[in-house]
Amino acid sequence: MAAPIKVFGPAMSTATARVLACLLESQLQFDLVPVDMSKGQHKKPEFLGIQPFGQVPAFQDEHISLFESRAICRYIVDKYTEKGKRGLLGMETLERASIEQWLEAESQSFNPPSSALVFQLAFAPRMKLKQDPNLIAQNEAKLSKVLDVYEQRLGDSRFLAGDEFTLADLSHLPNAQYLINATDRAALFTSRKNVNRWWEEISGRTSWKKVVEMQQTPLPSSSST
Repeated sequence: MAAPIKVFGPAMSTATARVLACLLESQLQFDLVPVDMSKGQHKKPEFLGIQPFGQVPAFQDEHISLFESRAICRYIVDKYTEKGKRGLLGMETLERASIEQWLEAESQSFNPPSSALVFQLAFAPRMKLKQDPNLIAQNEAKLSKVLDVYEQRLGDSRFLAGDEFTLADLSHLPNAQYLINATDRAALFTSRKNVNRWWEEISGRTSWKKVVEMQQTPLPSSSST
């Protein structure tokens, strides 16, 4: 029987990978429904019906449809509190506030420059697109400043929001994975002692290893996990 949860999008997508990691941390069954963006499937009327902006991922849980990966992750953690890794969004008000502030830091400070670098350094060559050296330099400088803040924070705390792995850490995994393993900019992370220690720990989680495996495995027309 098909799982009630469906994720529409390629595992290679950083946003899709974020949702997959959250589902796996929560030990939930789901169907991953491939979307061939090279063929414009994300712009087809049937897909736009669940993701009006024509981006991945799209998400369905029985009769509920959602888009935007961080909102999807919050929904998963809130609805399935008793499943898998508990406390991904905290167990009390102050703890949740700390997690939310680092989720905002990821979304507003880490994601823009890291996403630009992922595209320029990892995806543009595969797509045979010309890289923009000025854009790369600008975003490398921006990301370096963000990681300097993280280095200081992680000198005082095992994870970003405290001593437990949370959604704040998980949300960083997709972009960091590409920058460390698919570009020549790994030193942005590995040269910083605390950031590197943090990366080694969060990327070693079973859930994330499974996502990476999914990214490296060609999918048939439908896949379940």
